[in-house]
Amino acid sequence: DGLFFLRGLLQEIEQDWPGVVAKLERIRTILLNRNRMIANVTVEADGWSQFEPQLSQFIASLPAGGVELPTWSPPLSRHHEGLTMPAQVNYVAKGTNLYELGYQLHGSISVITGYLRTTWLWEKIRVQGGAYGGMIGFNQHSGVLAYLSYRDPNLMQTVKNYDGTAAFLRKLDLNERELTRGVIGAISSIDSHQLPDAKGRSALYRHLLGLTPAIRQQYRDEVLSTTAADFRALADVLDGVRDNGVVVVLGSPEAIAAANEGDWLTVSKVM
Repeated sequence: DGLFFLRGLLQEIEQDWPGVVAKLERIRTILLNRNRMIANVTVEADGWSQFEPQLSQFIASLPAGGVELPTWSPPLSRHHEGLTMPAQVNYVAKGTNLYELGYQLHGSISVITGYLRTTWLWEKIRVQGGAYGGMIGFNQHSGVLAYLSYRDPNLMQTVKNYDGTAAFLRKLDLNERELTRGVIGAISSIDSHQLPDAKGRSALYRHLLGLTPAIRQQYRDEVLSTTAADFRALADVLDGVRDNGVVVVLGSPEAIAAANEGDWLTVSKVM
């Protein structure tokens, strides 16, 4: 959608520049409003006393407006898509919102998705399938879990491999060493070292999302207490991705046409 929006915007700029300017002015009015502003500053303690007056002066110079804004709820596509471009390889994704399927967030998902990236998906998508890479990611705030392959010579076989993930977890005989390695990998990404600029960015991010220290500690504790049973429990959740997930493929017209038996894909040319 972003690409098509930019193409439409280019036409609008050429045909109705005053209309585009009016929209940009509206965006500026919404953004530059001291009544809605959150200022995030990363500075040494000794420097704050010098910087704070300048920041206050800058904020005071901004226009003031209303605080309330309508909630932005963009329509989300629920249909499978094939996006065509001149290419010899494909980029194959499948995903859905786990929260809409009833999933309750648990820190073990960070351990399990990390394990899947380096075992099942690595073996099936990269080693056997010949793709440059395969991955799985979960956004704990939006609830979206997605599989993705890139520079992939396959299409339908990759989707079948995604759909086989739940069965893999159910049959998995996970030993203590593998589990410990997975926990260490997950916790190291959560508690990784950050430079001052990254610490400031993380602080703003957590403030906007309402991630309190207690919430973060609970998630950390769940990661550290992950068991083999959690792996099997997530298999039931991934059944929902198999049955309800949306597939989006970027690839050649020929590959997408070959996979589109029954016209289950909505096909669009992007390049």
